[in-house]
Amino acid sequence: MAEINWTALTVFVLLFAFITYLGFAAAHWRKGDLDQLHEWGLGGRRFGTIVTWFLIGGDLYTAYTFIAVPALAFGAGAIAFFAVPYTIMIYPILFLVFPRLWYVCHKHNYITPADFVRGRFGNRWLALAITITGIVATMPYIALQLVGLQVVIGGMGVGVGSSSWLVADLPLIIAFIILAAFTYSSGLRAPASIAIVKDILIYITAFAAVIIVPIELGGFGKIFAAVPPAKVLLAVPGANTTGTFGVYATLALGSALALFLYPHSVTGILAANSGHAIRRNAALLPGYSFMLGLLALVGFFAIAAGVGSLPEFAAGFKQFGNNFAVPALFLHTFPSWFVGIAFAAVGIGALVPAAIMSIAAANLYTRNIHKEFFNKNPTEKQEAQMAKWVSLIVKLGALIVIIFLPTQFAIFLQLLGGILIIQTLPAVMLGVYTRWFNDWALLVGWAVGTATGIWMFVAANYTPNFPLQFAGFTFPGYTALYTVVLNLVVAIVLTPVFNAMCKTRIDETKPADYHA
Repeated sequence: MAEINWTALTVFVLLFAFITYLGFAAAHWRKGDLDQLHEWGLGGRRFGTIVTWFLIGGDLYTAYTFIAVPALAFGAGAIAFFAVPYTIMIYPILFLVFPRLWYVCHKHNYITPADFVRGRFGNRWLALAITITGIVATMPYIALQLVGLQVVIGGMGVGVGSSSWLVADLPLIIAFIILAAFTYSSGLRAPASIAIVKDILIYITAFAAVIIVPIELGGFGKIFAAVPPAKVLLAVPGANTTGTFGVYATLALGSALALFLYPHSVTGILAANSGHAIRRNAALLPGYSFMLGLLALVGFFAIAAGVGSLPEFAAGFKQFGNNFAVPALFLHTFPSWFVGIAFAAVGIGALVPAAIMSIAAANLYTRNIHKEFFNKNPTEKQEAQMAKWVSLIVKLGALIVIIFLPTQFAIFLQLLGGILIIQTLPAVMLGVYTRWFNDWALLVGWAVGTATGIWMFVAANYTPNFPLQFAGFTFPGYTALYTVVLNLVVAIVLTPVFNAMCKTRIDETKPADYHA
């Protein structure tokens, strides 16, 4: 077993204790009746511009982001930087689409994107498809936050090399219990308050890394000289193919279209106190994109530092693979007390999105499955209580996946999740602008896009990039983008057909509901 870094562990535990206190104290922040679902699951829709900035930032830039993006740069090189243009493109989408969604959801007390689809198109089965897609796409995302937490705990020497799963996973179980408890008691207010601490620590860690590590390694010139040329630039495409250029571009665009369709993203948006707060955040949130670019560079720093070949980190890389690159670099470069701060930033960065994701999944089940199909007239207290219980079950499921199944299983599911969630784009994103689409056409388009996406994912050996072939050319690209185009084409072609078969068009919203 690896030797425990007691200084780092002490700092980590102290910061964790502080945010645990914040999580429980948040129940009394902007106090509301937590026996109402909109108070528990959306914070009463009362978060202003600044709190929303921290909440959405903490929601989107997660512990797994902090670990996985540098790990991808460490292992695969320049392709990892697709995350930078992707997180730039998402904010015009946020500005144009989601204030309209906020206004209509506020007007009609919609809690989830499936609530909106149900009201807009009047089709319970289309709403159910949106609901199931959201829950399935969110579950592995929660599990991967626990992976990020597991990696930094292992970085401090806790459980690394242990043959007992209980010893190795006990800290993770404790963190889960803490997360479950304060989410149950405080709802969305807990991750909103904790996100402020998390983001401050993340920014401190990121700036320390890009200032101090290059100084230690002799400057950026030496760092890039130490990185193999094949990792610095994308490979030049061969004849009759777009190669990695196509993969890079489609990953960026497809990921940008998908990100704000995830239930946890919509939950953070609907918790804002106005559409104006969302527009202001569309202008302010690119600050996180700058930080993400810095984090991607950390993967190159780890290559230059040679942490992958240092014997003291062999056990960590064996257990966690390239995901151990960031912890190894920090352990190699910084004093133990700062390692504790950096690892706490990642650990807290796991709790914030995991809490929001579990709340979002619970809201979906409660409003769009339980209420729609099992108990059509619950009291407000029954509705909130159901969501609280479901949030616990969701987190427990994620914990079981991480403890008892290979980590790669959760990674495969999360990659598939991006392909699935983008299939909700026509109903949700386009739905806020037009009611032209027929609801059954949208459902068939969703089914075709989903089935084709799963087939492509499996055919590409459980990777999200599919080599599309046409007229002798090969276009490797992000399966999600290809399949959502197919989804849209099917919906567009079938809409006139279904409209001719049935003239009834239900829409409980009005054009005035979509703006102030």
